[in-house]
Amino acid sequence: MSLAALPSSAAEKKRPIPRFVAIKTGKVNVRTGPGARYPVQWVLRRRNLPLQVIAEFETWRRVRDWEGATGWVHQATLTGRRTVIVTGRRRVLRRRPAVNAPAVAQLEPKVIARLLACGRRWCRVQVKGYRGWLARGQFWGVRKGEIFK
Repeated sequence: MSLAALPSSAAEKKRPIPRFVAIKTGKVNVRTGPGARYPVQWVLRRRNLPLQVIAEFETWRRVRDWEGATGWVHQATLTGRRTVIVTGRRRVLRRRPAVNAPAVAQLEPKVIARLLACGRRWCRVQVKGYRGWLARGQFWGVRKGEIFK
């Protein structure tokens, strides 16, 4: 049986851990354990916020956010679309992957961007119609050394 022929939940279980995902909806309950019977620890209210899946149990995913907090969310609230979140101070989105490349935009901390591609030192992102390059270390949402095309 090919991976494409598997039911979606079975196909998703074949994905590596850890991996990055994003919040699909505008409101996600983060629970203390893998099930609706577990209490809600907090609620995430940022659509497209990147999360790292660090464990799985049936249809539940244990995730870590960019600040290191962990909890359990239902897989239906997540998407495989890759996003990153700007960390630290204001960052310059560059036209090319070079420190001296012209600026495309200034990105404030905690801005969420769609991840388009990643090389060894720079990643291409899109934020509200602007496309450009951010140096690794200026955002959270990719594994160390990960190449993304």
